[in-house]
Amino acid sequence: MSTEHETQASVRTADDQPRTGLLKVAAATGIGTSLEFYDFAIYGTATALVFTDTFFRSDDAWFATFMGLATFGIGFLMAPLGALLFGWVGDRKGRRTALMMTFIGMGLATVLMGLLPPYAVIGVAAPLLLVLLRMVHGLARGGETGGAATLAMEHAPPRHRALWGVFTALGSPLGTILANVAFALVLLLPREAVASWGWRLPFLFGGVVLVLGLWVRRSVHESPVFQDMVRHAGEVRRAPAAEVFRTGWRRVLLAAGANIGLNSMTFVLAIFMLSYATAAAPQGLGLPRGPVVAGSIVALLLHALANVGGAVASDRFGRRPVMITGAVASMGAALVLFPIAEGGTVTAFVLAVSLGFLTTGVLFGPMYVYFGELFPREQRQTGMGIAYHVGAVLGGGISPLVANRILALTGDAANIGFYLAGALLLTLGCLALLPETAPRKVDAAAPAPVVGT
Repeated sequence: MSTEHETQASVRTADDQPRTGLLKVAAATGIGTSLEFYDFAIYGTATALVFTDTFFRSDDAWFATFMGLATFGIGFLMAPLGALLFGWVGDRKGRRTALMMTFIGMGLATVLMGLLPPYAVIGVAAPLLLVLLRMVHGLARGGETGGAATLAMEHAPPRHRALWGVFTALGSPLGTILANVAFALVLLLPREAVASWGWRLPFLFGGVVLVLGLWVRRSVHESPVFQDMVRHAGEVRRAPAAEVFRTGWRRVLLAAGANIGLNSMTFVLAIFMLSYATAAAPQGLGLPRGPVVAGSIVALLLHALANVGGAVASDRFGRRPVMITGAVASMGAALVLFPIAEGGTVTAFVLAVSLGFLTTGVLFGPMYVYFGELFPREQRQTGMGIAYHVGAVLGGGISPLVANRILALTGDAANIGFYLAGALLLTLGCLALLPETAPRKVDAAAPAPVVGT
């Protein structure tokens, strides 16, 4: 059985691999997701702060922002296709092979965005090329998330999977922090310089991250679990996606649903809140851009700490109890997020987003590993990638757009909190229907129909 072989391979990993080897894998997987979220964050930040005039022309500035957020969402739409494509590569040819391909795709797309001529130079071709690059990045991102998480957890000792797997999750806050730092430095330039050329610098810096990531990843070995699959050649499926939908469709749907609330909340916090905080009244708070970006960095540091705390707790107490706790806390944060922010000061804004990022960090910390444990190893990268990114499309892919329209139609930002709380209620319901997978809890309980542990 797949589970038996994986257990043997995992034991060898725990016994034979030195801590330095695990740190190398953690760094290699974390740097990929850092680039992934760095690009998404700089694009979202640029949309909120400068892209309205650079690539999108409209008499209604708030609608132009909506158009920018719509192209942001296109990257999410491509991600499930990327999960299918690179999931097939990862489950058939190896996790490491898939990760090298996705990382190069993401990095090149990021750099090319920084080289695009503006609307004033090439007209409508500018937003069209931007959309094309967003599609390329979204495709690569769809394979990066599942591949990085799978490689990390398959190198880790079974009872400490979330601890080592959290480096993949940390790519989200760390990549977003790096993006905010880059833009905080850019915003020190005169406003005219930011609009004309300064916004390009964070995108071009993505090339540095690409080179560094390739250097780190080239020395990482293939997952021992995949190597064991190759030795038992019958386990390498020709069509892992077909196997996922034939045997695990219910878990795909439930895992996707569990991710909808998380992604809805985090991308409203990371993307929409920037445009809301800096936009002029009545749509926004009219706060200065520099302090808003700096405050977001503080909130993201709390998110990173909560990621680690949630992951470590899930290794000890189980994935579901920790994630359910995070979902309930995030629902509460969603309901008070905008009433706090409407205090109208930078301090109120920072307090609001910090509360949101702290609670969602507990939910997010164990998520990648949990999704990976839901699927058997021969279909793991495909299964978790599809589940995660379908949920991301229906969550983070549309939540900044929905938030923008809710505010435009109702004039009351508090209504966005009700939308987010509803999405998190869906997350809570799906988690209640999914099984526990943490090895420590599964081993201590009666036999349960859980694979991949």
